[in-house]
Amino acid sequence: MADAGLEVAAAAALRRAVELDAGSRFPEARVCYQEGIDLLLQVMKATKDETKKSQYRQKITEYINRAEQIKKHIEKEIEDGKYHKQIKIEEDAMGFSYEKLFQEYLNETVTEVWVEDPYIRHVHQGSEKSQQTSALEEIRQSVKNCGIKLDVSFSPSIHDREIRFNNGWMVKIGRGLDYFKKPQGRFNIGYCDFDLRPCHETTVDIFHTKHTKKI
Repeated sequence: MADAGLEVAAAAALRRAVELDAGSRFPEARVCYQEGIDLLLQVMKATKDETKKSQYRQKITEYINRAEQIKKHIEKEIEDGKYHKQIKIEEDAMGFSYEKLFQEYLNETVTEVWVEDPYIRHVHQGSEKSQQTSALEEIRQSVKNCGIKLDVSFSPSIHDREIRFNNGWMVKIGRGLDYFKKPQGRFNIGYCDFDLRPCHETTVDIFHTKHTKKI
């Protein structure tokens, strides 16, 4: 007999996938389809009833076909330079670490990253020019040991906030990189693990362009 909990989880993931699909939120829909398909495959394998197996197999095929259509649609948008994904981070939401936001786009083809952030004011960012310079120099020396070159330049006029990778991906965050709330203390659960740190409300827009340029 199939695990009832797995079946419920599969149904929830696929229901969410269909909702996102209907709302044209294709990248998120594809992720949910994949999750739901994986769970449904586990349910099918645990099922002894051949009639139910056949029904599950048919549903899985339908969802796989739709996920593949979405994949091709996303690939075409990327090829045409029309790809746009938006993530809305709610006030006090958690689970939005830098790793979660950027990992998908930081593949082996990335050799350069350009960051524009005009508003660096908190202590953990460096609140004064001398403090900024000192902190950034310390970071520059530290990453140099890992084979990474950090170049820093200051501008009195920039106001956009964006991160660009030389594989064509560009991320714009409404609040820039400063979208996390200050931890309550050094021993707070979110002090080191940014996935467990509450966020300020902001919007993340992700684009893909064939043409990137240095700042």
